Amino acid sequence: MFIHSTLRAVAAAALVLLLNGGAICAPQDAAAPPLPVPPAYRQVTDEIGRTIRVRQAIHRIVSLAPNLTETIYALGLQDRLVGDTDYCDFPPEAQLKTKVGGAVNPSLEAIAALHPDLVLVTKNLNRLETVQALAEIGIPSYATDPHTVDAIIASVARLADLLGAPEIGATLAADLERHLAVLHERLASLPPRRVLFIVWTEPLISIGNDTFIADALRYAGAVSVVDSSQNWPQVNLEEVVHLQPEFLIFVESHFGSAPQSAEALADLPGWRLLNAVRNRRYATISDAINRPAPRLVSAVEDLARQLHSEAFTEKPQNDKDQTNPPAPSAPHLSSLTENAATPKEQACAL
Repeated sequence: MFIHSTLRAVAAAALVLLLNGGAICAPQDAAAPPLPVPPAYRQVTDEIGRTIRVRQAIHRIVSLAPNLTETIYALGLQDRLVGDTDYCDFPPEAQLKTKVGGAVNPSLEAIAALHPDLVLVTKNLNRLETVQALAEIGIPSYATDPHTVDAIIASVARLADLLGAPEIGATLAADLERHLAVLHERLASLPPRRVLFIVWTEPLISIGNDTFIADALRYAGAVSVVDSSQNWPQVNLEEVVHLQPEFLIFVESHFGSAPQSAEALADLPGWRLLNAVRNRRYATISDAINRPAPRLVSAVEDLARQLHSEAFTEKPQNDKDQTNPPAPSAPHLSSLTENAATPKEQACAL
């Protein structure tokens, strides 16, 4: 009887183990499979429609355009920038980066020596041959191509997303849009100033309708008297005299200080016939206006203050209606001479 009781106890214990602890006896080879390894590369489409293959994490960047170098710094990603061009001079710290030559003819050997994950290029400056040569040695390039102020802001956000910093890009884009919205509110009731934006004086070169600079002028409360589909038209000075722009706009990096430039022009035939020259009605702005980068917005604000100072000074309510009466209507410059090939145009080959 003792033996029967013992057998029953052993059988009961075995049943308990089977019901409650069977997993302990599961075969070792039934363990969960390892997690899949994420791909090391991804495909993205740049702003000129090319599909390129880039690393998931981009740690080493070479910039082949000053505006792209500025954008990298504005996003706070300058530690990833391992090289840029001889002309990347803002912020000043960018001048300390390893140089790979000019934007039009950079050194492929210098670029390759930096082992970049990605090279940044822009269509309006860099050459297609450079992009193709980089691809041949296995270095991907991402091209930007904004033509308006809004497109520049969108391009900044897109670049931030590509580099794994979408929140930073969204915050910067929102801040730039806020500045432009405040500026628009200030200038909404004022007629635009008719201006001549001077790219070069001899020969006289200005900007066309479809450039981002022309769009920037509109945000600053200005409109160019030059009406051209060419990006950098060579202009007939006699036509400019006929149209009499209210202001001449100079870029500091081109001419130094605007007063010296205007005084020099006053001694030249034709220029002295411009009321803007005789009355010293000119504006000078930094070369940020020439670069499709975040700093462009500050240049737009600066220009607006010079062209519409009354919008930035508090005035009594009863004086508002007397501020800046509408300017007389005038035709746009449509008689243009042959197209001028500027350094930018010579490089526009992407």
